[in-house]
Amino acid sequence: MRSISTRRLHRPRRRSTGRRTALVLLTALFTTFGLAAGPAVAAGRTPDCSAATGPYQTTVERHLGVTPDGVQSAADCAAIRTLQSRNGMEAANGYAGLETWRIVQYEKARADPMSLTGCPHGARLAVCVDLNRQLLWVRDGAQVAYGPVPIRSGKPGYATRTGVHRIHERVEKQWSELYEGPMPFSQFFDGGQALHASYRDIWEEPGSHGCVNLRYEDARRLWRGLRLDDAVHVWGTRGP
Repeated sequence: MRSISTRRLHRPRRRSTGRRTALVLLTALFTTFGLAAGPAVAAGRTPDCSAATGPYQTTVERHLGVTPDGVQSAADCAAIRTLQSRNGMEAANGYAGLETWRIVQYEKARADPMSLTGCPHGARLAVCVDLNRQLLWVRDGAQVAYGPVPIRSGKPGYATRTGVHRIHERVEKQWSELYEGPMPFSQFFDGGQALHASYRDIWEEPGSHGCVNLRYEDARRLWRGLRLDDAVHVWGTRGP
């Protein structure tokens, strides 16, 4: 059997190249904060409303503007389900778990672009990947050109590698031979780790096999706006 390098998780089949577009075109492709959340719940039975108090109950309650008593109630559950549904969480059951905490971080970041810190400012365009909050955005100099958008990074044992990287391969219709799954709009930044679309609910656990998973439309917009050799800054740690 042919050996596969541990640094090369997926074998790209073809390379797509292209010249950098002008800033005017770039901003047209990257529409800041302009994304729909997607369907509220997948077709089928709606999950039952959880009566359990979640580990992030108080944090979620404060974000929703309800009494932050840290105890689940029927009204709390209804408000949390609305929060989950408007962000496309398929298992919208009103439980204030880790996935819901990540939704709160996403909504806070969207409301406050000044909170998008951690990515160095520079003259060149850069993709910023915050593993702590599971967010991605694109910075062009001092301005946020796109995002933030939610991501799903590597699960325990398959950590997304931190550091400063460069996009070295772009494959629009990629298939992972190692994990037997589609990776649309793959943009490889460190060996076989790539930015790419996922058909799973972005809030679903566990994490990826090391890649940075994105909602389909987010990945498609990044594909249109990024080019080979663009910088990808990755920092932080994905929570449990």
